[in-house]
Amino acid sequence: MSLFRPAIDRIEGYIPGEQPQETGWIKLNTNENPYPPSPQVIAAIQQAASERLNLYPDPLATKFRRQAAPLFGVDPDWILPANGSDENLTILLRSFADANDLVVYPYPSYILYETLADIQGARHARLGLNADWSWNAEICQPLVEQAKLVIVPNPNSPSGNRWTDDEILSLVPPRGILVLDEAYGDFCDQPHRAEILRRPGAERVIITRTFSKSYSLAGIRLGFAIARPELIQGMLKVKDSYNCDTLALAAGTAALADQAWMENNAARIRATRQRLAAQLTALGFQVVPSQANFVWSTHPTISHQTIYEALKRRKILVRFMRFSDVAWAPQSQFNGLRISIGTDPEIDALIAALQQIVPELLRATS
Repeated sequence: MSLFRPAIDRIEGYIPGEQPQETGWIKLNTNENPYPPSPQVIAAIQQAASERLNLYPDPLATKFRRQAAPLFGVDPDWILPANGSDENLTILLRSFADANDLVVYPYPSYILYETLADIQGARHARLGLNADWSWNAEICQPLVEQAKLVIVPNPNSPSGNRWTDDEILSLVPPRGILVLDEAYGDFCDQPHRAEILRRPGAERVIITRTFSKSYSLAGIRLGFAIARPELIQGMLKVKDSYNCDTLALAAGTAALADQAWMENNAARIRATRQRLAAQLTALGFQVVPSQANFVWSTHPTISHQTIYEALKRRKILVRFMRFSDVAWAPQSQFNGLRISIGTDPEIDALIAALQQIVPELLRATS
């Protein structure tokens, strides 16, 4: 007899990307920022570590909220920090989705949404995307009408495409909440700063953000939500008492204060992203125009798993992703390689490896 809840027994659990512990790897598989955080962040962590670590952190993260709010044109009571944006998603599920309530999300997309719904005991359904990653209204709208929680990453992962604000607002459920996961928002050609929250119809929209991507702080677990104060007040009841530690709050506050550092790194990543997409296209890959810090690429004739394994033998990690259970599309439609944007030398090494691998595999299949 199992001691676990039935919902836990049924699920497999979310499997993160590979994290090799030895040196010498080029990691282009988990969408980390290849550049270091602002020196102001390091100084803030060192300062915080030398002070009051024997005391609990501010449970409301007051300094952090005051720093974050002006960047998004809101008051501090619109901000809720969390232990990474994944914790924000957990808070949202616990706040709004009761057992058997319906949670929906685009698919293919971030599969953690499904795992969190399973843990909560909520029902979940996939909003099927078309082959070009656009919305399939025939599949989506009936599910949105029934949903208590709609979760949409924008830009999407693994595709990197960004949907318009009008498309997003059409997904606000009549009796529920729309969560807009903007983990990659700073990498867009036109970065967005919660402007959608000021649109009519956005009263029940909640945005989540992370420091793992554009602020180069994947090793510091910190994220935050932005929403109307009445929604934040309810979510405050659900969060852990001291969910953000002193060092993380110091790091996040300093990172937000140095916007120029983040924006410079984001611009470098956008430039490298454009160059990588062009190089992959020249090698015969099909590449979705990306607004994130990664690209989604497919090859019409070569096995993506074979390419992934050939790169791995050269100690280059990309993310091979197989979405083979898409009932409304051919099994191979959404299989491909998600490649994080690294430094220019790392991308040069990737391209050099692919320039060897692709011709060899083409000859082998001819």
